[in-house]
Amino acid sequence: MNEFLTVLSAVLPVFGVVLIGLTIRKLHWLSAEADQSLLRVNINLLYPCLILDTALGNPALAQWKNLLLAPVVGFGTVAVGFLLALGFRKLAGLTSPQEKGTFVLTVGLYNYGYIPLPLALLLFSGPGTVGVLFVHNVGVDIALWTLGVLLLTGGNLRRDWRKIINAPLLAILLALLLNSVGAHDRLPQVVLTILHLLGQCAIPMALILIGAVVADHLEEFHSDWGWKVIANAVLLRMVILPASFLVLAKLLPASIELKRVMILEAAMPAAVFPIVMTRHYGGDPATALRVVIGTSLVGLVTIPLWIKFGLSFVLGS
Repeated sequence: MNEFLTVLSAVLPVFGVVLIGLTIRKLHWLSAEADQSLLRVNINLLYPCLILDTALGNPALAQWKNLLLAPVVGFGTVAVGFLLALGFRKLAGLTSPQEKGTFVLTVGLYNYGYIPLPLALLLFSGPGTVGVLFVHNVGVDIALWTLGVLLLTGGNLRRDWRKIINAPLLAILLALLLNSVGAHDRLPQVVLTILHLLGQCAIPMALILIGAVVADHLEEFHSDWGWKVIANAVLLRMVILPASFLVLAKLLPASIELKRVMILEAAMPAAVFPIVMTRHYGGDPATALRVVIGTSLVGLVTIPLWIKFGLSFVLGS
């Protein structure tokens, strides 16, 4: 019961901000015409600032075992999710390339920030697990802004490699470079403060935009064939992939902090940010919405169950 309440305390504020975005769209305070400008600001400015703010000078990045293995795990688990989702896209009854690419992206990408970060703070004492979570998310970000973008644009790496050179990926590489040479200590405090202030806007802005996009496509969620998408997404994202990730966490020679991160991520529903990405990169927001809402609602029940089982199975606690 305590674990269930802990998960709810982390999840409800996230959906509360999304609900605010939905409400202000319905009230016409946020117009659809403003979406593209705000999306560009979020992806090209706010999100890179969040990456730099959390990665620069992070002590977890100084530990070579975590520095090397955690991003590999982050990238690898997302890539495996994409690969398995490719096999489920036909079962989901999808036809257009936009729908298929969106399904693969949204099902394959677990929620790696909005929910696991507060859960890590609530469930595990000390900064170690949270620090490793940030390092792990470097690999997830690389997978998102390379493989994920290619899935939405329908391109191939040889022909469209320029599309993966974007602001978030450059921010990740810049942070790793500055940390490796110790230059982050020489940055003026005013620069760090600006990065922090702008970075703190990234998640709320993304959640508000997600709510607005949800409002635009809410009626499409109820279409009959949409339930086939939801059923396949839930089976893969909330059953098959969690079990696979926990087996990997048990077998992998990783630190206890990284194993905790893998347990948290194994339990996560689909990430909500792809709803916004689909609008920006020409995907299908309605498909993303079905996957996110379906897995998130099921996750309210399964997240505490998977975390409890994972801690026992992987760590014996």
